[in-house]
Amino acid sequence: MEIFNNIGKINSAVAVLKSRGLTVGFVPTMGALHKGHLSLLQRSKDENDISLCSIFVNPIQFNNKQDLEKYPRSLEEDCRKLEQADCDIVFAPTVDEMYPEEVKIKYDFGQLDKVMEGKHRPGHFNGMAVVVKKLFDICLPHRAYFGEKDFQQLMIVRELVKQKNIPVQVIGCGIIREDDGLAMSSRNRRLSPHERSIAPEIYKTLLWMKHQAGKISIDQLLQQARQKLTSHSEIKIEYVEITDEESLLTVDDWDSVRNIRALIALFLGEVRLIDNMRIK
Repeated sequence: MEIFNNIGKINSAVAVLKSRGLTVGFVPTMGALHKGHLSLLQRSKDENDISLCSIFVNPIQFNNKQDLEKYPRSLEEDCRKLEQADCDIVFAPTVDEMYPEEVKIKYDFGQLDKVMEGKHRPGHFNGMAVVVKKLFDICLPHRAYFGEKDFQQLMIVRELVKQKNIPVQVIGCGIIREDDGLAMSSRNRRLSPHERSIAPEIYKTLLWMKHQAGKISIDQLLQQARQKLTSHSEIKIEYVEITDEESLLTVDDWDSVRNIRALIALFLGEVRLIDNMRIK
């Protein structure tokens, strides 16, 4: 496994591999790797000749300075995991390497980045799009793999690729969960044992919403889902939404769109968790 920190060197190395006719799969991460990340890498390995993983905690997508400071960083451990998983190339740049100058790029994704995460984390998706576009330009992948846990992010990356005519296939991969249903996340390691015992309630609520879809009104479903979550005093809801999967706009009728997804964001103690599920 080769590890690069320099943009020019990794760009040249990947260009040489592609000139030989090899296909390149790419898994962008912010480190603190878990089985969810490694499942994306395995999918890349199954579908490409070369698999490349980036590790970069992107400061411009954090709207909360404390969240950035507390975000877990474990580069050496991450590299060991990637080597054991037969990753071919790791790109782990510094902030100065990625952003030698102030970032002034502004994207417009219509309603996609105005709702849910975009509403509660202003600037988050612009910062995410900036780094993803830059990583695509640097790493030159044929295919890029993103987990569906960050469903809104996945939809915005697809829109970014469409807007900028980037020659990369964006592949969404299913959520990898713990045995009790909790969606795997780097943030889970910040939960106290007591908070960790409560966290599976998010998944249980999503399952309940799926089972109730079409049986009661959407307003009733949302109201009861929120009540289920807030029955735990440690939980503070940021949003519970039921949306059209394509537009991410809220729906108020079960038959109005083809695919309907429930999305949840909440604070469990000081840790912000998100999850989602197609419910119809």
